[in-house]
Amino acid sequence: MPQLTLPATLEQLACVNEFLAAHTPEAYRGQKGTIELVAEELLVNVFSYAYPEGTEGKAEIGLREVFFDGEPLLCFSVTDWGAPFNPFVEAPVPDLSLDTESRPVGGLGIYLIRSVSKHQAYSRDEGANTIEIYFGAVERA
Repeated sequence: MPQLTLPATLEQLACVNEFLAAHTPEAYRGQKGTIELVAEELLVNVFSYAYPEGTEGKAEIGLREVFFDGEPLLCFSVTDWGAPFNPFVEAPVPDLSLDTESRPVGGLGIYLIRSVSKHQAYSRDEGANTIEIYFGAVERA
């Protein structure tokens, strides 16, 4: 499984996109933009909030193909060693009934991730948060 460990800083997003471009299997390349968007949504939050201000943190990014009920899926994972936080339980649910002007800035990231991926998982083990996002292969015509 290809992995990338990097400092938890916003300046690393370009390195993450390079990693994704180099290691995303062919069957999932049609979702390149979606996978990059999900990576950015997750990593901006990790880089901005996982570690106390003034503390140097790190993140580990991984890609692997798995099979669930015989279906191939691409698993994009992010691990950090910051404060415990399960975004799928703790992030507020956005009020989608509000118009754009009434809606607060932010808060749609987890909603977006759930909308564009097949499955999402969170775990906390040995002081680390791990988020896994699963994507299905794109059918080619």
